[in-house]
Amino acid sequence: MVWTQNDVATLKAAIATGALEVTFGAGPDQRTVKYRSLADMRATLDMVAAEAAGAAPVRVSYVAHSRE
Repeated sequence: MVWTQNDVATLKAAIATGALEVTFGAGPDQRTVKYRSLADMRATLDMVAAEAAGAAPVRVSYVAHSRE
């Protein structure tokens, strides 16, 4: 998927309003993403902004632990 500066602006606007659901694109390419947290949105914003600027993608890893 190719990210654009418009996607960056859309994600920034959603973060600014506190929304956890964002709709990107229009028409047949439209997609809606529901984030779990503001931290997820900020990590995605970093990745999207880097890709839209032409930089190498930023990899994000999450670690989970359970005491079961």
